[in-house]
Amino acid sequence: MPGLTPGIRQKNCANPHLIMLHAQVGHPFCAQIGRLAVRSLYAELALYPKPGLVSLVDNGSHDDMTAATFMRSLFALRHYFIQITEAGMAAAPFSTLQRLGVAAEARMLAATGGINTHRGAIFCLGMLCAAIGYCRGHRIILSAPSIRATLLLQWGDALAAHTHAVAVRTYAPAAPHSHGLQAAAQYAASGAREEAALGLPSVFEVALPAMQRALDAGRSLECAQIDAFFSLMAHVSDTNVYHRGGAAGAATVKHHAQHFLVRGGSANPRWEIAALACHQALVRQRLSPGGAADLLAATCLIHAVSTNCQANDVLP
Repeated sequence: MPGLTPGIRQKNCANPHLIMLHAQVGHPFCAQIGRLAVRSLYAELALYPKPGLVSLVDNGSHDDMTAATFMRSLFALRHYFIQITEAGMAAAPFSTLQRLGVAAEARMLAATGGINTHRGAIFCLGMLCAAIGYCRGHRIILSAPSIRATLLLQWGDALAAHTHAVAVRTYAPAAPHSHGLQAAAQYAASGAREEAALGLPSVFEVALPAMQRALDAGRSLECAQIDAFFSLMAHVSDTNVYHRGGAAGAATVKHHAQHFLVRGGSANPRWEIAALACHQALVRQRLSPGGAADLLAATCLIHAVSTNCQANDVLP
């Protein structure tokens, strides 16, 4: 995953007793997957211009968080991704994965002073890490299709039931909700739970193909990530956007993303100028496609794992 990029883009534990492991605690494969998950979240943070979102260059549409906030969150989550990969390797039930995620969210909020930086990513990347661990533990090739199939076959029913239960609570009168759940209820927008219950279609059917097309055309990983992100913006009904801007704001985000893609995306020699103009437009309207950002990080993780892993080898 790239670090800082040149030109205009650069400025300057859940308790172990919850899991009954078949695998050795501290398995090097699980540690490497945990590192890749953190690198994927860092790649999302470092990518710029990334419309409306916090980066290493600016805070986007946010007054309550900076890149430093995200770095504190990443540090707090570093053990979680290892643990949930180990749990997946042990074919742990969804209830165990859920407890790990709840504990990780508590650590995130403690590290950020109550600011939600990575709630969606904890869910999406956590479930992917579990599926990757299951594949490794059962000698299943680590390809994007097999990881998605494992996610659905192993935990799909539980994810669907969890999503339904959350939806029922969301529509209950006087129930306390996150901003994302409020937006989902009002606008029928999708969040991390809905995506995961369907096997993350936006990642596997939209963002990964966009990323691969850019790479196949000989463009850089940064360009591939830009194309993947704008493809997600154009496709996803983002609860973060609906919360901040309602239906009009969501339409604005999709319009800007589609305009960028129609003009060639990162294949356009002036793509940086176009992406920066989109970023500035969303900042003016205080719009922030945070759901697309979580899905971009998930896309980066799947790309890294599927291109660098062999079925039974530790990553280099």
